[in-house]
Amino acid sequence: MTQTSVRENLLRIQERIAEAANRAGRGAEEITLIGVSKTQPASAIREAYEAGVRHFGENRVQEWEGKRAGTDGLAAKWHLIGHLQSNKTARAARLFHSIDSVDDFAIAQRLDRTLAEAGITGKLRALIEVRVAPEETKSGVEIGELPKLAESFGDLPRLELAGLMCIPPFLEKTEQVRPYFKRLRELRDELEKKLGLRLAVLSMGMSHDFEVAIEEGAIEVRVGTALFGTRDIK
Repeated sequence: MTQTSVRENLLRIQERIAEAANRAGRGAEEITLIGVSKTQPASAIREAYEAGVRHFGENRVQEWEGKRAGTDGLAAKWHLIGHLQSNKTARAARLFHSIDSVDDFAIAQRLDRTLAEAGITGKLRALIEVRVAPEETKSGVEIGELPKLAESFGDLPRLELAGLMCIPPFLEKTEQVRPYFKRLRELRDELEKKLGLRLAVLSMGMSHDFEVAIEEGAIEVRVGTALFGTRDIK
């Protein structure tokens, strides 16, 4: 995809974000676009950065390690949005500004320990991924276990729990996805009351349904295909 195409796609996405935010009585500036750059080369990331994207999401630690050298010099924020395996935890803690897919206390504990052992100052942002639909192929903490996991962050001083993330089922009619986004917002609101925490971030919505997600309270949307075009399946 050419830089012009990425730029044009970004403009269309920004228009859609603005319209959805307006319907929700919010400002477009409240919404952060995360460009999902998995399977995209470093050159595509650079093109998106030059077009104005500042946040990027990668699914796999190893893939990001292989192409990060090609993004040197970019003042971007790097998010891990894919499932984090325990044997990749230490590497992920050093490579990303945010781990958006924490779904297990052992993973969170490993991240915290890695930061301590490395003498890294400051906190690593984290989101809890919630399984909002009973799909075996989806990762995420079960809804019933969410309060316990969220509360456990109080024992992990080097992690900042910023909010929740979800990946609902892919449904052709986007209105059918709305209940899942609404449910994540309700879970966040319940957690804030129960734990006395401020959990500002709701990361939900992708290329085909991010407008509905924004209407239901999304602060971050993860957009890949609409920005970069169809990905090569490897």
